Amino acid sequence: MDFGVAFASSTESWRAAKRAEALGFKYAWFYDTQLLNPDVFVCMALAARETKRIRLGTGVLIPSNRISPVAANGLATLNKLAPGRIDFGVGTGFTGRRTMGQRAIKLAEMERYIAEVQGLLRGETVAARLEGETKKIRFLNPDFGLIDIKRKVPLHVSGFGPNARALAAKLGAGWAFFAGSVDPALGALADMKRSWAESGQTGKLYANFFTLGCVLRPGEKPTSRRAIAQAGPLAAVFFHDLVERGTLGELVGALPPSLADAVEEYRKIYEQYEPADARWLSVHRGHLMFVRPEEKPFMTKELIEGFTFTATPDVLRGRIEALRDAGYSQFTVQLVEGQEDALSDWAKVLRPLGLKKPAAKKTATKKAPARKTRAKKAR
Repeated sequence: MDFGVAFASSTESWRAAKRAEALGFKYAWFYDTQLLNPDVFVCMALAARETKRIRLGTGVLIPSNRISPVAANGLATLNKLAPGRIDFGVGTGFTGRRTMGQRAIKLAEMERYIAEVQGLLRGETVAARLEGETKKIRFLNPDFGLIDIKRKVPLHVSGFGPNARALAAKLGAGWAFFAGSVDPALGALADMKRSWAESGQTGKLYANFFTLGCVLRPGEKPTSRRAIAQAGPLAAVFFHDLVERGTLGELVGALPPSLADAVEEYRKIYEQYEPADARWLSVHRGHLMFVRPEEKPFMTKELIEGFTFTATPDVLRGRIEALRDAGYSQFTVQLVEGQEDALSDWAKVLRPLGLKKPAAKKTATKKAPARKTRAKKAR
């Protein structure tokens, strides 16, 4: 099993990526949320210059937010800085579109976008849909050496629904799934495996599980300040999603009574956000980054334990083993800004599961030149 770290991208994320590389993590994923974080390609470029081994991926690009030639150029530029270490993660959009009051894009649009980006990265002339018209485009001088399209940039598709998973299978892509507990992850993986088989894929499925959580110290409660800082942003997203879906009544009906009540209370807060016609400007502030003051009363023991990877080291290892044994290829934990020290805690949890520090490179030692001695003259 591979291990990764993820970031709500910042211009300082390279520091944690470099530390993760030293600890043996294989992947670093950078979120692309244009109204919450700095530009993802800038943040990844900094990491590319400061690392040597760790793979760097977009987690994830959204087709509507960056036209295909721009996305392909960004990936090819990163590939020049970190040859063969770049991954193209893409999705229909959650945070990156909801921060603008938009819903996810259609899967057909994402499939077209992926084809354009991948075609450009292969050096092909592609028919791209730009401003309502189809135009032939390609990189005009890749031979000049300013970008790298010689080395492959693997594709990973974020897919939460069955149709998105079917598309990932059709494309033979890596698959990314984000959750806070094991059971939904196992159910989604089983569905993904079915889609993979039905699509006729013969290669091995590469499945990546993303989460947030906190490695509890002896005697530490899941509602400690540290635990809420590290895990709370994922628990808060649970509320963000439910109050915006439009099918809240059906979803709440399936929740435990205590959580159903909490969602109803959260909805009342949500309906007070102004302006009323743009509540997304408030509800997504700090999305996957921090817990807002009005959200802290909702951070209960039941919520943190049930919807995040927050537990003692042994319990967390058991959960990750269950994911691995079911067929997940990678376990990725997101670090929260200001909580980067958690990386060492997670490394200790993952060490018995196969996380290994890279072997130190041997440096050749030069032999000291032999001293020349003058023969004594015979007297």
